[in-house]
Amino acid sequence: ERYTGKIAVENLRPSWMIFSDGFSKSARLELAKRSSDIFASLLGVLLTAPLMLLVAIALRLSSPGPVLYWQTRVGQHGRPFTIYKFRSMRVDAEAASGAVWSPRNDPRVTRLGRFLRRTRLDELPQLWNVLKGEMSLVGPRPERPEFVAELSQQIRFYGQRHVVRPGLTGWAQVRHRYGATVDDAYEKLQYDLFYIKNMSFAFD
Repeated sequence: ERYTGKIAVENLRPSWMIFSDGFSKSARLELAKRSSDIFASLLGVLLTAPLMLLVAIALRLSSPGPVLYWQTRVGQHGRPFTIYKFRSMRVDAEAASGAVWSPRNDPRVTRLGRFLRRTRLDELPQLWNVLKGEMSLVGPRPERPEFVAELSQQIRFYGQRHVVRPGLTGWAQVRHRYGATVDDAYEKLQYDLFYIKNMSFAFD
């Protein structure tokens, strides 16, 4: 684990997770993490407000449709919540297909949307989700309910990633490429479990 930065899912046993000290989090750690989330997200909103205004204006001028995009995601303990992003796709992106993975070089993404995704500026509105307590600055990235239902059937222990708040960024995002397949979700889960087990203020 320490060498790879991930936990091998194929070797996991329920008893290992029950008796492992790493998956037991103290109230002090949770309070420190939540306090730092509130402080950092407030600071982030204040510092990036002018930038977010510029992004909103650029979106309004570049393509028809709303500036913000919202979507249901699965949060801590499996509770659904609404996530906010700057819109990076066409308004009718899923009109015909429904919920599908977004592949690399997705043709539904607008020209400005590609820039926003590459620079992660589309994620800035999620600071509001952090302030509301639905997300943390660091944690497993939240997935859509449709994908969670599918992945939970195909990947053992997938639901374990919901024991903590989802994050604006996470260990899996730092260590793994953008994923749009079940195999990518499996690989990212191993990093997410490593983060959950070793979660600490210093790690964040």
